[in-house]
Amino acid sequence: VQLVESGGGLVQPGGSLRLSCVASGFTFRSYVMRWYRQAPGKEREFVAGIVSTGGTTTYADSMKGRFTISRDNAKNTVYLQMDSLRPDDTAVYYCNAPGPTDYWGQGTQVTVSS
Repeated sequence: VQLVESGGGLVQPGGSLRLSCVASGFTFRSYVMRWYRQAPGKEREFVAGIVSTGGTTTYADSMKGRFTISRDNAKNTVYLQMDSLRPDDTAVYYCNAPGPTDYWGQGTQVTVSS
């Protein structure tokens, strides 16, 4: 099983990034998928989630209206479009497939700074 995130980087406040997470080794289309993040010195926190069909999404309050989660089951990929980024969005962002065995990616660093 692998979850491989990409798309992180350095961006100025107000900018945008699109994260991708490519899954392999399990039946991606059957899983809820989630994004989490962890800032230095803080606990990992939920960012967004999407059901297996992509029909329902959920967001942490501070991300609503700025972040958009989506998925392409044909490509075994989940995305996180992040707009209007703020310095407090700086964190390592992780892809997660929850279940009896939680699957996690290695994370991708997002830094929002001028």
